Amino acid sequence: MAYLNENYLKLKAGYLFPEIGRRVSAFTAAQPEAARRLIRCGIGDVTEALPAASRAAMHAAVDELGDRTTFKGYGPEQGYDFLRTAIAENMFRARGLEVADDEIFVSDGSKCDTGNILDIFGTGNRLGIPDPVYPVYVDTNVMAGNTGEADAAGAYAGIGYLPCHEGNGFMPDVPAAGEPPLDLIYLCSPNNPTGAAVTREKLQAWVEYALRHGSVILFDAAYEAFITDPAIPRSIYEIPGGRECAIEFRSFSKHGGFTGVRCAFTVVPKSLMAGTRDGRKLPLHPLWSRRMTTKFNGASYIVQRGAAALFSEAGKAEVATLIDHYLGNAAVLREAARDAGLTSFGGTDAPYIWVKTPGGLGSWEFFDVMLNKLNVVVTPGAGFGAAGEGFFRISAFNSRANAIEVGRRLREEL
Repeated sequence: MAYLNENYLKLKAGYLFPEIGRRVSAFTAAQPEAARRLIRCGIGDVTEALPAASRAAMHAAVDELGDRTTFKGYGPEQGYDFLRTAIAENMFRARGLEVADDEIFVSDGSKCDTGNILDIFGTGNRLGIPDPVYPVYVDTNVMAGNTGEADAAGAYAGIGYLPCHEGNGFMPDVPAAGEPPLDLIYLCSPNNPTGAAVTREKLQAWVEYALRHGSVILFDAAYEAFITDPAIPRSIYEIPGGRECAIEFRSFSKHGGFTGVRCAFTVVPKSLMAGTRDGRKLPLHPLWSRRMTTKFNGASYIVQRGAAALFSEAGKAEVATLIDHYLGNAAVLREAARDAGLTSFGGTDAPYIWVKTPGGLGSWEFFDVMLNKLNVVVTPGAGFGAAGEGFFRISAFNSRANAIEVGRRLREEL
C-alpha cells in the first residue's frame, strides 16, 4: 500500500481563496441577475495591462526563440545573469544595500518560495507566525509536518502565534523576555492582509532578537513597491545585521503586474547561517542553491526578459504609473469606508484596506452581507488567522471605475 502524507489531514477545511470562490459560485448560480453587477475586491489579483516595456521585451524574446542562432533551451536554475544583476543593482545596490548578483534566486512566484524555503530547514524549529497573515505560511508548515494538530479555534500546536492588532499597529511585537525563543520567524511588510508596514524601530528590534537567539527571519516584502512613507524600510537589509539573520522574498506580481506571467526572487545572503544538531553553523546559501538546481528548472527566458525590462527607464515609469493607480483606488475605498461609518486601516503603504466588521458581525457573516447586499466580493479576516476575526480585507486591485462604484455602494447601500 502507498501511504499518504498524513500532515495534509491536519489542514482545516479548504484554502481561503477556493472557499471564497465556492461561495461566489453558489451566489452566481442562485442570483444570476445580481451576479451581473458583481465586483471582485477579494483576491489580490491585478487588473491593469502589463507595462509596454515588458511586453516589447517578451515579444523580442519570443523572436529570439524563433531563430536557431539565438534560441534558448534550459536556462540557469537560479536565474539568468541579466536579471539577477538588474535586480541586485536596481533594488538593492542603488539604495546602498549590499546584495551580490548570485545571492538572487529567480523563481516563478513568492508563494512558491515561501513554502519551498522549508526544504532547507530541519524539523523541531519553533515557529513564529503573525496572526492575521497570509495563510500560506501556516499551511505549508502543516504540510511539512512542522506542527501538531489544530485546536477548536484553528490554532496549530507548535506555532508561536504573534498577534497583530490595532494596539501594535498590526505588526507583531518581539516576544517578551523569558518566553521560549523562536527559531524561524515570518514577517510580512507591507502586511497582507492588514496593509500595515513595519517601522524601522520595530524591524530593528526583530533583527536584534534574531541575532541574539540565532533565529532566521523569513521576510516577505512582496508589496514593497507600494510603500510611500520614506521612513518605512523596503528591505530588511536596510537594518544593520539583517544580512546575518534574514532571507527576503520579493515578487514582480504586484510590482509589475506579473500575477499571470509569474516571476519573483528570493535573496539568501552568503553570510546567513543556521545550526546543525552537532553544534556547527553552516551557510544556507549553498543549500538553497542546491534545492533550486535539484527541484526547479528555472523561470522562463521570455518571462525573465520581461522582468528585466521593468528596470529600464520606460519600465520604471510604467511601474510607477501602475502603483499610483492601485494606491489611488485604495484612497477611494478607504475614504468610502470612512464615510460609511466603518473603521479601517492600511491603504497608504499597501494595496489593502483592513476594515472592522460593523455591529459585531463575524468575518464570514459580513462577507455574505457584502456579497448578497452590495454584490461585492471581499476577503473575510478570519481566513487569515484567529486574530483576523471581526475584520475584512478590501483589495484595491481593480479598475478606477469599479473602485468608485464599490465606494458608492458602501456609502449608499450598506
